[in-house]
Amino acid sequence: MSESRFKKVRTRIAPSPTGNLHLGTVRTALYNLLFARYHGGDFLFRLEDTDKERSKEEFTNEILDGFKWLNISWDDPSSEDAPEGAEMTGLSEGHIVKQSVREAIHKKYITKLLSEGKAYKCFASKEELDEMRAKQQANKEIPRYDNRSRNLSEADQAKFESEGKPFVVRLNLGADRDILWNDLIRGEMSINTKDLGGDPVIQKSSGQVLYNFAVVVDDFAMQISHIFRGEDHLSNTAKQIAIYEALGFSVPEFGHLPLIFTKDKQKLSKRKHGDIASVDTYKKQGYLPEALVNYLVGTSYNDEELGELFSIEEAADEFDIEAVSKSPAIYDIKKLNWYNREYISKLDYADILNNCAEFSKFSLKTTDKYSQDQIEAMLKGIQDSLDKFDEVDIHIDYFFEDFSVVEDKILKTLEDGKIIVEKLLILIDADGINFADPVSFKNALNSVGKILELNGKKLFMPARIAISGKTSGPDIGLIAHLLGEEKIKERLKKIQDKLTNTV
Repeated sequence: MSESRFKKVRTRIAPSPTGNLHLGTVRTALYNLLFARYHGGDFLFRLEDTDKERSKEEFTNEILDGFKWLNISWDDPSSEDAPEGAEMTGLSEGHIVKQSVREAIHKKYITKLLSEGKAYKCFASKEELDEMRAKQQANKEIPRYDNRSRNLSEADQAKFESEGKPFVVRLNLGADRDILWNDLIRGEMSINTKDLGGDPVIQKSSGQVLYNFAVVVDDFAMQISHIFRGEDHLSNTAKQIAIYEALGFSVPEFGHLPLIFTKDKQKLSKRKHGDIASVDTYKKQGYLPEALVNYLVGTSYNDEELGELFSIEEAADEFDIEAVSKSPAIYDIKKLNWYNREYISKLDYADILNNCAEFSKFSLKTTDKYSQDQIEAMLKGIQDSLDKFDEVDIHIDYFFEDFSVVEDKILKTLEDGKIIVEKLLILIDADGINFADPVSFKNALNSVGKILELNGKKLFMPARIAISGKTSGPDIGLIAHLLGEEKIKERLKKIQDKLTNTV
């Protein structure tokens, strides 16, 4: 970054409230945030809500709630060092710049370019443009606007305006030239203006200023020095650099992040992949925000292995934009689950109880089936096994409800362990197990193993399945202790009867 161009590092995230908060948007926000924090700069937020038809209040709320849940915050965009002509309006509560409020400023700069001959009014009708594209297609040419209105005479322009003929405003790209920039992730970049589809529209016939133009004006006003975004914006960057130059603004530095792809090499999108692309999905499934942040930063940064756990502040201290991979980031739910398990395993019990209670149907804080000490023992017993909190009932349902073992593979395990069930029932009837002591049931099971010359899974798995219906879970002694003698005996007898009747 050149000190003469920008006095301070400033980055931003600028989502459009036209859909749910996407994982890719959050990931882009994080890279902008980390870069700004590493350089002691500012990270700003702008809501790009100029698309009045598609922008919805519900999406605005979801986006803001999502960032709040992820503990991603931004700075005040106002500054005493604003360059001359940088008008910072549209600032609402929470340091949010709303693009829609800045419409008059956008149009002021449209007028400026028109007056300088750097933009022009294009009166070509839809029918004329369709005919143009049809001819290009017939000639096997790449469809593009042929700049037909670029050199329209003043007389013709006056005639069309007097007739009330609708027009759009296009940026005059001038003679074909290479637009160059040193991309902070991809290196030296060059896009020729002839590959941009002709002179781009910067204002619709309705008067609405289009994305590429509004973005440039707003980034200038917010004094954005660095812009990191997805590589699908490469052509937009070339157009925007042309707009910066036309307006006489300093051009920020750009870095284009690789996109998030699924393992079948498709760009992650809600249309193709459903709710897995939406941040709200992970919140509703009981992922911890710290885990999702950790995962998203790691998708392209230092992505060789499951990395360490880190806070945003810790990641910023070590952030190196040159270490960001140029290869696509691969969506990997197993890796996200690994991060989430690690964070869950480190929570104190109050947080475990609150999160489990939110996602469980069993009223964990108020149940009279178990004491709160027993609930604590139960939840601590599964803490290291939880991938996410909406799975809590899968791990504890057998403490509250009876179950039916139906899978052939599990039934076979029980059939092989029928004698173990019988021996345990004998011990219970003989008062050979003290259910007040979590160790007693394990000791009894081991004594059965010595008699039958069994150990490990061959001994413990049939017993575990018989009392819990699960092939994994907390310590089997704890399960027996919490369920108690009556329930353990009932379940062992039920399994015994089932096995007898199926033979």
